[in-house]
Amino acid sequence: MAKPSHSLSRTLHGLFAVYKPPGVHWKRVRDTVETKLLKDLNSSEQPLQQQIRFLPSSTEGENGTETSLTVAQLPVLADHPRVKGPKFIALKVGAGHRLDSRSSGVFVLGVGNGNQQLTHLYNCHLTKEYTVKGSFGTATEDFSDTGRLIEKTTYDHITRDRLERIIAVIQGSHQKALLTYSGIDLKSQAAYELASRGLLHPLHKSPPIITGIRCVHFSPPNFTLEIQCVHETQQYLRKVVHEMGLELKSSAVCTHVRRTRDGIFTLDDALIRTHWDLRRIQAAVQGNRPKVEAKLREDSWRHMDISEEDMAAGIKGTVLERGTE
Repeated sequence: MAKPSHSLSRTLHGLFAVYKPPGVHWKRVRDTVETKLLKDLNSSEQPLQQQIRFLPSSTEGENGTETSLTVAQLPVLADHPRVKGPKFIALKVGAGHRLDSRSSGVFVLGVGNGNQQLTHLYNCHLTKEYTVKGSFGTATEDFSDTGRLIEKTTYDHITRDRLERIIAVIQGSHQKALLTYSGIDLKSQAAYELASRGLLHPLHKSPPIITGIRCVHFSPPNFTLEIQCVHETQQYLRKVVHEMGLELKSSAVCTHVRRTRDGIFTLDDALIRTHWDLRRIQAAVQGNRPKVEAKLREDSWRHMDISEEDMAAGIKGTVLERGTE
């Protein structure tokens, strides 16, 4: 009879999202999740199998001491983890679009065939969304508020209207780049339908492209932006804030970068630190499976054909049991 942990490992095949806190390297987040899953998988093993044994016993009878056999049910100690070692010794957890140490937010991970799905979703070039906070009046070497200060400037002349005009220029120039890298005829019906459904995105790897940007809070020196983009890095977003300050005849630093959406995963899907356990991750993987498969089907016509088997079946070797390679 198959052990419960074996079936549990199969239900883990897929994608899920966690919330990466600021100040933590993405590798540490991934390794923490991987270690916790391995621990939970091994602790969920079925109790030791029992075997029937006939044990000798002595009793006092009329003719003195008599020996008889007693039926007893004993555990098979050969199956004990301290004898055989843990059943699961490795579990490959793959990381999606990474977040640098200073950033926080949605961080997608994959287990089993989820690692292959991560590659397919990467090739879909899906949009990500960020909340980016900035502050006018200072400039630093690395564009963040924790970097070495190199300049102080005035910012009293900056108004929301001026900021909105800079935002409009940025969005306009990046919209042209998006159309250029989309790889479709801009006069075609397909281009119109993709644009109207918000599915227009680069066909291949491109420079960072901002597909949408707006100011959601303005209280000088502080301001907050919502940015939708593809192929970005968090450092690139900090540089955007820096360049906006220069365009406004001032300076600016980025004080906060938080990813609120990564493709089809949002903050609502992201598991917080206290929820990084087998039961909740298993539920998240199963809950995300329909929308992951739907997105892969939706974009497969632009890339490669993705079979049902690739999307749903587990990939051998991603969960290593003792004695396998």
